[in-house]
Amino acid sequence: MESKQPQLKMIWSEALLTSPPEPKLQPGYALRIFDPAQDLEDYLSLVHEAGFTDFGQPRVERCLNRVLPNGFFVVAYEPTGELVATAMATHNPTTFHPYGGELGWVAGRPAHAGKGLGTAVCAAVVKRFLSAGYERIHLLTDDWRLPALKIYLKLGFVPFLFEPGLEARWEAICEKLAWPFTPAVWPGTIDN
Repeated sequence: MESKQPQLKMIWSEALLTSPPEPKLQPGYALRIFDPAQDLEDYLSLVHEAGFTDFGQPRVERCLNRVLPNGFFVVAYEPTGELVATAMATHNPTTFHPYGGELGWVAGRPAHAGKGLGTAVCAAVVKRFLSAGYERIHLLTDDWRLPALKIYLKLGFVPFLFEPGLEARWEAICEKLAWPFTPAVWPGTIDN
């Protein structure tokens, strides 16, 4: 199911830099910071179940070297303590985002889908970046990750049209999600 095309890029809308989203959870779920000493095994189970099967302890350790302090979020299901959703705030400058923070490794257990957990962990990451003074928050994703794309769009991320051909891909995504297709207002370079 993975695309051979370059991953899609999205950025946090500059209009929302002073409006951090509030993470909201249903009763029975708790948002907290990842603890490598107690959470590693359950975290790996979570990301593997979400489809990131090549994610192992070495990758977690590399991520920990770039994640902002208090920026590696997990949601625990309180009745069992099981981790059911996650996202990271990583310092990840790129050519397009030289002072950028990246929302990454968003994952959730399918058994807990539809409960707003992905939205909560993504909101926590954005809020953490904004509290640290980041003005360029970006993410990478794929065309087929429709539930994640809908979360990102609802939170305030916008498509980043960094190369030709992306408008057609985003038009197809917007049609599938019943989301407004407005490429004229989406940024195409770091300058707009």
